[in-house]
Amino acid sequence: MNAIQGFAARPALRFWSMALMGSAVLAASAQVSLPMWPVPATLQTLAVLLLGALGGSRMGAAAVLLYLAEGALGLPVFAHGTAGPAVLMGPTAGFLLGFVASAWIAGLAGRGALRQGLVLTAAHLAVFVPGVLWLSTFTGLEKAWMAGFLLFVPGTAVKTALAFATLRALRRG
Repeated sequence: MNAIQGFAARPALRFWSMALMGSAVLAASAQVSLPMWPVPATLQTLAVLLLGALGGSRMGAAAVLLYLAEGALGLPVFAHGTAGPAVLMGPTAGFLLGFVASAWIAGLAGRGALRQGLVLTAAHLAVFVPGVLWLSTFTGLEKAWMAGFLLFVPGTAVKTALAFATLRALRRG
């Protein structure tokens, strides 16, 4: 049995290898950022949506959990190369934890344009709800709403459209 057949025959190995690659994609997407405070604008939500939609709910959520574990253990995978448990307790923690639910929800996209659009939008909301609520403990709800949601609406619309277009193109061909 050659190495590729052996890999394909081991579903757990394949699953965790894909999740590890997904966590690397997520780490790379965190480094593409606009330095805003308290929440940087990154490509992470686009990556999270695509990980879930293309890899499925379980793999997408597993990739995000690996990413969070890598960062908690000190690997510089978070935005601006930050790392450590303090990031998971700081102003952006709610957004980071929301990535898990977002990837899971995006994995439910299935087929059909309307369903995919609605699911990808819901997946983005799964990041913003815990993100804004957690951020409000640092800034108050009004500032959290402005700095953690309203400021991101245009970019979120673009990233949702990109995820939708990517998903539609890959599912057609």
